Order: sequence, then structure tokens, then C-alpha cells
Amino acid sequence: MPRGYARYVLAVMVGINFLNYLDRYILPAVATKIQGEFHLTDSQVGLLGSAFLLVYAVATIPFGIWADRGVRKTVVAVGVTIWSLATLFTGLARNYVQLFAARAVLGIGEASYYPAGTALLGDYFRKEGRARAMSIWAAGTAVGIAVGFAGGGIVASRLGWRTAFYMTAVPGLVFAVLAFGLREPLRGAAEARGPQTSATAPITWRTFARLLEIPTLRATIAAETALFFVLGGAAFWLPTYLRRRFGLGTGAAGTLAGGVLVVGLLAGSLLGGTIADRLTRRRGAASNLPVGIAGFLAGAVFVALALVMPSLGLFLPMFLLGAASLYLYNGPYTAIKQNVVLPTVRATAVTIALLIEHLLGDSYAPWAIGRVSDALQSLQLALLILLPPLLVLAAVLASFGLWHEDRDGRAMEARWAGSTAIP
Repeated sequence: MPRGYARYVLAVMVGINFLNYLDRYILPAVATKIQGEFHLTDSQVGLLGSAFLLVYAVATIPFGIWADRGVRKTVVAVGVTIWSLATLFTGLARNYVQLFAARAVLGIGEASYYPAGTALLGDYFRKEGRARAMSIWAAGTAVGIAVGFAGGGIVASRLGWRTAFYMTAVPGLVFAVLAFGLREPLRGAAEARGPQTSATAPITWRTFARLLEIPTLRATIAAETALFFVLGGAAFWLPTYLRRRFGLGTGAAGTLAGGVLVVGLLAGSLLGGTIADRLTRRRGAASNLPVGIAGFLAGAVFVALALVMPSLGLFLPMFLLGAASLYLYNGPYTAIKQNVVLPTVRATAVTIALLIEHLLGDSYAPWAIGRVSDALQSLQLALLILLPPLLVLAAVLASFGLWHEDRDGRAMEARWAGSTAIP
């Protein structure tokens, strides 16, 4: 397909990713308002975030299989529709059970998007530019988090927390229509050699097992599992931390949290993808894993420093550097899941990754941090004990794939090039 159309698809996907994270991060921005209205503990508030992530992780299985066996644009569009309606019903909730249920359904909708979206973009962009394209896609994440935090906090402080959820439903339905209208690319269309096909491979439990036999994929999933606990937990509790530690109001805390995360995520994501693609072209070998490892280690240092800073003026630059470092992984590690996996099972590979990473990583992170905070009577101490050590662990786990990344990528290319039918 023409390069211009690929860019259009990327733009639509960036917009959907923006809404994906906007819907997700309004809740942390208004958590204190909800906590006050329903008289909730930190553990109960954290469980709302965990409800979404747990369902999100499990629901990726059927949606990921559907994406590799069906039309990926349809999977994306259906998911956007579901999560937009779930966001509307979050604002309509009148008790904790209803609120919990709405956030769980949000996980069902959003689970459909990422596996199908990753595989779709993987067939629009070649390997040499794939990390950069994935990084641009991730930019929607940054803006969504920022608007969710800042916009959610401001709207909640002026019009009430329910209004913040109502205002995000209509744009989601608009983008669902745009997703239905996208052209579905042939599987393998962006590969240098090999077939281009609309056919699909049968997905069985053996398919999952074979994917986990790829060393680079295993290392990437393991590293992201530790990382996701940090990202999910820190993002959920950051507005509350700013309020308690530095005495900020709901609107100010949400705005600052969103601003720091969006700048860090944008800078880290775009820089990480650019560095990885340049290293790959210069070295003639895949160079995605090292970029993430460097970011994890630097992030551990900056996050620890931020949490012990006595003033907001010192906290913000340290946390900003930490966020930028952590998100260096974003584009490169998303590209890895496409580079080492056959085009016919790429959504399934992302499904496995999301299932493990969210189930063992961030699905329980908001609740776990809240639980430790309740036990220690200190959110600051809970974050300091849990986050930096897990970032070091992420770097160690990713390092196990360093000697396999290029080899696994070339093995996939050779296997696909030798295929005349569905492998």
C-alpha cells in the first residue's frame, strides 16, 4: 500500500491509543474524589485499577487469537466501542460494586486493541523503521495519560468526577468508526522476502508454547513483567502521592502528574525508537534490547532519587528523568515482538506477552502498593521499597536475550522467506 496510507493508519492508531490511555488514567486523577465519596481505603482504590488490569490480561487471549484468525481492523474497532461504553458507565456508577464492574469491562474492550493493533502496524512498516513507527504509536499513550491526569483532575475539581468520564465516550465511538474503515493489509506485506497472504494460521496451545521457545521473546516478556509493575503502580498512585507529599489539590496534582509523565513518555519513547533503529542500521544487527536495559538501570536511580527529594522542585526533574529513561524501551520492545515472530502469529505473540506481563506484573500493582502503604502508613516508603529494585530486576531479565535478538530475527526472516503457504 502507498506510504501515505500507512501514515494515515498510524495516525488513526495513535488517536485510538490516546483514547485508550485517556480512559484508563482518568481514574487515578480523580481517585481522591471517588475515595471520599465512597469512603474507600487505599487498598480498595487500588483494587479498582487492578480490576481493569486483571481482566485486561485475561481478555487478551480470545481477542489475540481472533486477531490472528480474523480481520484485525474489526477487532480494534469492536474493542474501542466496548471500552468507550464502559467509560460512560463508570461515570454512572452509584456504588463501589458498579464502579468495580465498569472498570472490569473497560479491560475487556482495551484488551482487543493492542494485540490486533500491533500486528496491523507490523504489516504496514518494514523492520528497519518499525521501532520508530511503534514509538510514534506510543506517543498517543503519552498524550492520553497527560490529558487523563490533567484533564480529569481539572474537570473533576470543577464539574465533578463523573463528568470527566462522560466527556471521553463520544470521541471513542468516532474512532471506532474510523477503525472499521481501515484497509486490512496482507500478512507479511512489510517483510523483505516471503509470501503476502490473507490466510491465517490455526492457533492452538502448541502455538503459544512454540512462541515461548523463542529466547528473545521470553527475555522481553520477563523484563516487561517487572517493568509493568513499576509503570502501572507509579502511574496509578502518582497524583495521590503528590497530594499527600506536597499538599497539592486534585487539579494541580493531576496536571503535574500528567505533565511529567507525558514529557517523559514522549521523550523516552521517541528517543528509544530512533536510537534502536539507527543502531540496527549501523551495526547491521538488531539492537533493541540494549536500549531498554540502559533505560531500566537509569530509571531505577532517578526514581529512587525522586522519592527521597524533600521538595516538589527537586522531585519533578528527577522523576521526569526517570520516566524518560523507563520509556526508552517502548518502541524497541514492541518492535521485537514483530521482528522475531512470523507475521501469521504476531497478535498471538503480543497476547502471550500481555497476559503474562499484566497478570504477573501490573494487574495487582495498584492494590499491592496500596496494601503496603496501609501497612507502613507511608505511600512514599511503599513506592521506594518496591519500585527501584524491580527496575534493576527488569534490566537483568532483559540481558538474557542479548545474545539471541539478532539470531532470532534472522531465523524468522529465513523461515518466512522459505514459506509458500501458512507456516
